[in-house]
Amino acid sequence: MKAVRTILFAWAALLALLGLTIAASFAPLGHALPFVSYGVAFAKTGIVAWIFMELRVRDGLQRIALGAGFVWLAILFTLLFADNLTRGWPA
Repeated sequence: MKAVRTILFAWAALLALLGLTIAASFAPLGHALPFVSYGVAFAKTGIVAWIFMELRVRDGLQRIALGAGFVWLAILFTLLFADNLTRGWPA
């Protein structure tokens, strides 16, 4: 019964974050919109990884592998932003 409650809570949280994503896309946030969008995406990823991939009950090696993936993702985003800053943002 607790597993069903946890999955329903995760589902409700993902729907709330979906609503926040839709609301943010219509809000006049200007340059803050990418940061809000990435924050919401990070929260969705965390819920999926923690609940549905069951990382809360896994051992340390699998958590280290997940962390390594996020480190590589951070490196790729850093290189992407560095490239965009040196060339100028597309209009």
